[in-house]
Amino acid sequence: MDKLNVGLIQMDVGNKKEENVDRAKVLIKQAVVRGAELVVLPEMFNCPYESHNFPKFAEKEGDYTWQQLAKIASENEIYLVGGSIPEKDEQDRIYNTSYVFDDTGKQIGKHRKMHLFDIDVEGGQTFKESDTLTAGDKVTVFDTPFGKMGLVVCYDFRFPELSRLLVQKGAKFIIVPGAFNMTTGPAHWEILFRTRALDNQVFTIGVAPARKDDGGYVSYANSLIVDPWASIVCRLGDREEVLVQEIDLNKIEKTRQELPLLQHIRKDIYTLKEI
Repeated sequence: MDKLNVGLIQMDVGNKKEENVDRAKVLIKQAVVRGAELVVLPEMFNCPYESHNFPKFAEKEGDYTWQQLAKIASENEIYLVGGSIPEKDEQDRIYNTSYVFDDTGKQIGKHRKMHLFDIDVEGGQTFKESDTLTAGDKVTVFDTPFGKMGLVVCYDFRFPELSRLLVQKGAKFIIVPGAFNMTTGPAHWEILFRTRALDNQVFTIGVAPARKDDGGYVSYANSLIVDPWASIVCRLGDREEVLVQEIDLNKIEKTRQELPLLQHIRKDIYTLKEI
């Protein structure tokens, strides 16, 4: 398999869960009609990205949004990275969780955001996920016919050790449902995706909610795909949009052969181990 059609769903997110899920269905269908085989939704696609919303929108695994995502994947025969949603466990702890489904609707991956977004930028954005969320503790890689894929959520992507662990586990892609804001996005979004792609010689795929200037938290948007040479393959703007992009899977091995960074890691001097 040499090619993969990736669908990016940069969607508006409103205040009603069912309407958000229904909107995602419509946009995913548009991507499927255009040939998408792997579709990625944004972070908190069924819930406005504000801490006080997470407990109100939280669901257990297997509940409404999970069921709808599984059904969408099965009916459209696609691999689906379901952005992320607030997940509640049996102890009522809440996580920022991304579910992955194969083309039969079977769950094949699950990632709970490991690094909680607690920041306070003078003159810019203040946010504290830890007020309501619990951090995950698993490194997430899942298998597809297109190769192994690693999954992180937004702030996780800032930590290079995590991306390298994904690659050590065989990932050829790093998928990032994210929601950078108007302080961090212009400064760091593109740099991070190009740097992680360059250092790890993978495709990096970032999908964010569309920008809503009247929202409590304003997404930078700019969903994108970067190739293993760190070139931007495609990039969206700031409003709701669906993009389907064909990527050349041969680019991964070609880059790794021409510039064998991963072979030149000095494991005799330094190592990175998952704890």
